[in-house]
Amino acid sequence: MGVVIEDEQGIRLRGLHRWLGVTTNNEAEYHALIEGLLAARDWKPDRLEVYLDSKLVVEQINGRYRIKAPELQPLHQRATELMRQFPDVAVTHVERAKNRGADALANMAIDAHVKKTKSGG
Repeated sequence: MGVVIEDEQGIRLRGLHRWLGVTTNNEAEYHALIEGLLAARDWKPDRLEVYLDSKLVVEQINGRYRIKAPELQPLHQRATELMRQFPDVAVTHVERAKNRGADALANMAIDAHVKKTKSGG
């Protein structure tokens, strides 16, 4: 999971990455959304723009798709609870190629885990 938090000028405020274990892309996307929302609270923004590369998660968060997978339901509930803490939140789909910062951080988490498990740690 990788998260990039930037200000309105595109300056990186924080980058987060964490190994989640074996999960689906959509589960990882929900975890990234939740972690990003938790981290963004520190800045108390008036407006928050969230970009996710999972179209399914974006559509579920925006209420256009139902949550059929039982494993996504508690993640969706937690994300929507956190979103209520912000005065204005927009969640938008972005192609993975345009989400390189977060994708690179997610890959760092995976690479660190693989290296750790290969070295016996």
